[in-house]
Amino acid sequence: MKLLSIALLVPLFGTLVSGFTFTPTSRQSFATILHETATLTLDGRPLSNPIEPTNNFLLIRVDESPDETDGGIILTKKAKVKSTTGCVVAAGPGKTHPDSGIMMPVNVAPGQNVIYGQYDGTEISYNSKPHTLIRSDDVLVFFDGEKITTENVKVEGDKMLVRVDTKEVETAGGLLIAATAQKETRPSVGEVVAVGTGRAAMNGEVIPMEVKVGDMVKFRDYAGNEVKIGEEEFSVIRMNDCLARY
Repeated sequence: MKLLSIALLVPLFGTLVSGFTFTPTSRQSFATILHETATLTLDGRPLSNPIEPTNNFLLIRVDESPDETDGGIILTKKAKVKSTTGCVVAAGPGKTHPDSGIMMPVNVAPGQNVIYGQYDGTEISYNSKPHTLIRSDDVLVFFDGEKITTENVKVEGDKMLVRVDTKEVETAGGLLIAATAQKETRPSVGEVVAVGTGRAAMNGEVIPMEVKVGDMVKFRDYAGNEVKIGEEEFSVIRMNDCLARY
């Protein structure tokens, strides 16, 4: 008997598992996806169908925490920092506006990679792998490809990504305070490098952002969440926390 080609096997297998469609990525081989899907489990319990997030929830496959530091130091299990990055496996349809009932769709799609807050989401074991369920609102940034850069990074809704100004600050007496010594004065100015589509109004229309890429902005002290891209520091700020632009 002739073997079926992979091109024919993918759609055939997808129909066998409740119409779920798989797109193999560079991180997973076709055989791995085939095996994991054939043994669906949630927290050790067998499932008859894949998980389908509701509302604006996203199912994220969490990246593994590194076993050693950049300097080569081996980390124990207790010393490992919890990973807050991962790949979107499935996305809900969106959330309805509480007043109008209009559906607000999710802009993050399966296959994209995300960074989210350390304490956001609900951790689960799906197919014996660490996953988390988070709301799309809790996604700080998302991007296509395996490595985040300032060119491919995106933000959701009314958020903006700001490259914070970490230059030395001069006191009234003329003393220069290095950025590393500014423990109580976290930088609150910077350059906008990415903006979301805007906040959705009651009627479903999107209210455009008041800032654009390239603008310098001043935002509330301690507002936003810190994100590091390469060696540069950024903050994810909501439009309501932006005080001025220049």
